[in-house]
Amino acid sequence: MTVLSTPHPPVCMIWSDPSAGLNGEGGNGVLSKELRELRVEEGRPPVKAEERRRGSHTESNGFGNHSNHGNLPDLVQQSNSPSATPTTALQELGDMAEFGVGGSKASFTPFVDPRVYQTSPSENDNENSAAAMFANELLRQEQARLNEARKISVVNVNPTNIRPHSDTPEIRKYKKRFNSEILCAALWGVNLLVGTENGLMLLDRSGQGKVYNLITRRRFLQMDVLEGLNVLVTISGKKNKLRVYYLSWLRNRILHNDPEVEKKQGWITVGELEGCVHYKVVKYERIKFLVIALKNSVEIYAWAPKPYHKFMAFKSFTELQHRPQLVDLTVEEGQRLKVIYGSSVGFHVIDVDSGNPYDIYIPSHIQSQVTPHAIVVLPKTDGMEMLLCYEDEGVYVNTYGRITKDVVLQWGEMPTSVAYIHSNQIMGWGEKAIEIRSVETGHLDGVFMHKRAQRLKFLCERNDKVFFASVRSGGSSQVFFMTLNRNSMMNW
Repeated sequence: MTVLSTPHPPVCMIWSDPSAGLNGEGGNGVLSKELRELRVEEGRPPVKAEERRRGSHTESNGFGNHSNHGNLPDLVQQSNSPSATPTTALQELGDMAEFGVGGSKASFTPFVDPRVYQTSPSENDNENSAAAMFANELLRQEQARLNEARKISVVNVNPTNIRPHSDTPEIRKYKKRFNSEILCAALWGVNLLVGTENGLMLLDRSGQGKVYNLITRRRFLQMDVLEGLNVLVTISGKKNKLRVYYLSWLRNRILHNDPEVEKKQGWITVGELEGCVHYKVVKYERIKFLVIALKNSVEIYAWAPKPYHKFMAFKSFTELQHRPQLVDLTVEEGQRLKVIYGSSVGFHVIDVDSGNPYDIYIPSHIQSQVTPHAIVVLPKTDGMEMLLCYEDEGVYVNTYGRITKDVVLQWGEMPTSVAYIHSNQIMGWGEKAIEIRSVETGHLDGVFMHKRAQRLKFLCERNDKVFFASVRSGGSSQVFFMTLNRNSMMNW
C-alpha cells in the first residue's frame, strides 16, 4: 500500500397510485420494475476492506414549474445594471469596487503550483516568507511520497513551461460582513443565496453587492437551488425540517410585483420530516432523487411532476445500526440504486432493491470516532467506484467494499471542509492552507496558504468559481470565491 500525500435521453415519470406515493415494499426485482416505469413514463455479499493505517400540490399552492418566474437574477440585474448580462457579470468580477468585492491579500498568499514552485523565495518577499516555508515543507513531503511511490530519485521541480501568473487561480472576498455564521449557500442564476444561523439572504453579484433579506429568524443548515423545478430545497428551522421554497415566491419577496404570489404560501415540507442531518439531490436521467439522512434512518424521495409538483416518498430504511451523518446515492451500471452513507465508525451501503445494509469501509486504525467529510462517486466508473474522505485521508473503494486503488489520499493537515469540484478535483480547507488535489490520484495540484490560521467552510461551486466562507461562531462571517481558471488547470 502506497500513501500519496497529498446528457441522458429524455424521459418522463408517472405515479400509478397518487394516494400511496412511491413507497415500494417489494423484494428483489421490485425496484427494477419501478425504475422501468419511471423511465418509460417521465447481490453480492460485502467484502471486508483491507485495514489501513496512514500518518404540496401545484393547484392548491398556485406555484407551477415556471422556470422563467424563478429568474430573479436577471430581474435584479436589470434593475441595477441594465447593460450587463449574466455572462458579462461573471466575466467582469475582476472590477472589485463595482461589484462590492474586496481583495484577499490580507488573508491568503498567492497560489502555489507544485510544478512551478521555486524552493528559494526571494529575500524581499517578507510578506509571504512564513507561508512559503509552510508550502515548501508541504510540497517537499508531497514530493518525497511521490518519489517513494514511483521509485525515482530525480524530479524536475522547475520545468520550463511556466504559465503566466495571470492564469493562476486566485481568491477574492465580498466586502459584506454577515452578522451570524454562514452555514450554507447556493447559486441562483448569477446571484448567491446565503443561509445563516438567523435567516436566508440573497447576495446580488450582478450589481453593487447588495444583500436582500428574504427570511429572518430561521436557521438554514443546507440548501440547493433547482431552477428547472422552481424550488429551493433546504434543511432549516429549529427542528431541522426538510422544507422546499418556491423560487417565484422568493423572487417576489424582493420585487413585490405579483400580489397573487404574495398571498400564497411560499413553501411546503417534504414528508413532514424532522431531524434531518444531510441530504443529496441526485439526478438519474430525468428523475431527481432526494436521499435524506435522519437520526436513525435514510429516506429516498423522488420528484413527481405535474399535477403533483413535489417530492414524493419512494423508499425508507429505518433502525439503522449506525447513525448517518453524510449520505449519497449511486446508480450502478444504470440500473441498481445504492445508498452510500458515512457514520462515526466509517462508511456503509444500503442496497435499495433488497434493503440490505452492509459496511464498505471501516477505518479500524482509528480508535476514536470518525468524521466523514465527503463521498465522491468517481466519473467513468458506472457508479461503481468512490473516493471516501474522512479525518485527514481518503480511500478508493467500490460499492462492494473492495479497495480499487493502492493509494491513500493524505491531506497536509486535518481539513475542516472537503468538497468535490467538477473540474475533477477535490479541495480541502484546513486552518493553514487550502489544498487542491486530483480526485483520480490524490496528487497535490496546488495550494493557497493562509497568512493566519482560520477556519473555512465550502459553500458551493459552478463552472470555475468556488465559494466558501469564514467560520467564526458568534462573530461576523464573509464570503470568499476562488476562480480556478479551469482551462489552465486542466493542462497541469
